[in-house]
Amino acid sequence: MKRILLLLLCCLCFVRGLVRIPLIKKPSLRSHLRASDQLEDFLKDHQVDVFSRRYSQCYPPTLVSLKPGKAAERLYNYMDAQYFGLISLGTPGQNFTVVFDTGSADLWVPSFYCVSPACASHHKFKAFESSTYIRDGRVFGIHYGSGHLLGVLAKDLLKVGSLAVENQEFGESVYEPGLSFVMTKFDGVLGLSYPSLSDELGAPVFDNLINQNKVEKPIFSFYLNNSPGKEGELLLGAVDEDLFVRPINWSPVTVKGYWQIKMDAVKVQGTTSFCKADANSCQAVVDTGTSLIAGPAMDILFLQQLIGATPTPFGEFLVDCSRISSLPVISFVINGVEYSLTGEMYVKKDVIGDRGVCFTGFQAVDITSLFGPMWVLGDVFLAQVYSVFDRGQDRVGFARLKARPTE
Repeated sequence: MKRILLLLLCCLCFVRGLVRIPLIKKPSLRSHLRASDQLEDFLKDHQVDVFSRRYSQCYPPTLVSLKPGKAAERLYNYMDAQYFGLISLGTPGQNFTVVFDTGSADLWVPSFYCVSPACASHHKFKAFESSTYIRDGRVFGIHYGSGHLLGVLAKDLLKVGSLAVENQEFGESVYEPGLSFVMTKFDGVLGLSYPSLSDELGAPVFDNLINQNKVEKPIFSFYLNNSPGKEGELLLGAVDEDLFVRPINWSPVTVKGYWQIKMDAVKVQGTTSFCKADANSCQAVVDTGTSLIAGPAMDILFLQQLIGATPTPFGEFLVDCSRISSLPVISFVINGVEYSLTGEMYVKKDVIGDRGVCFTGFQAVDITSLFGPMWVLGDVFLAQVYSVFDRGQDRVGFARLKARPTE
């Protein structure tokens, strides 16, 4: 009997570093703004390039007025974020809904002392109620749309699922500008990119999980279930063999900041249409913090023409909902493997008033990097694959999803 108990204890110790974080899919802020007829006013007040702020570190230093190593806004396009999960901070734990974001590195939540209207509709961190709170006092700021998200740094006990991270550095925001945070369904952001993107001092969350030996392996994986009402999953320290079909197709990270990889080509209906000549022109950021797929403006505009999409004043492209099944297949070739998206996969359905409208999941944006123009593989792509992020070997892996049971 003692031997059996010891074996059970060993098994429990072995799996303690495997933690599942349920991810809930909610309508994006863009959908809420559109439904409330506020999208046009919002975009008029935010004329900046939404992606250039988020991916400003890709730009050569001469193109951005920032200190070396610092990024401008990596929050602007959270108006398209849809997948959220829960964490807790402090002792006893205070719960927050966050975006688990591979496109940034910082952790922040609203402070109890936040003075912005946005904080009134979200959970706020009460430092005075936590017995493990460590005041830092330094100020942090993240450039955002029409202003800056401002706050102070602190340390406290962080719990992600069943994992506890001691003395985790995080930001308490005291000022959150703009309309977008008022209507978002998440309280804060937990960044999962490389430390070089961090605006806060101290190790990012996943680095601390590794350093404190809290995860079995230095990897995490995402399953973004695109079915209505269903949950996705973030798995820390492992992959879930029940969700995908091997092999995992690995691509090395080309720049250790964002999870940046190289694509071989982008095809339309089986014909290579983009990135077919220049070996450096198909760099892509794998980003769970945005729902869109973005690419160089000229390429995306041509792609929209091939789809037969019609532009709107908001930079989006409409398609006839009745044509979805006949739209061309768009394929992304990564490390020799082709990932094909049908119209049902890349068209996003929304509601304006009492009628349904359909938008393509592609957006034009010119992001310059040392390797040339960049693409962004957001949730439109990631919902079709099982994605694995490996910090131990600096690589990103994709695998085919297993067939989902018919309900």
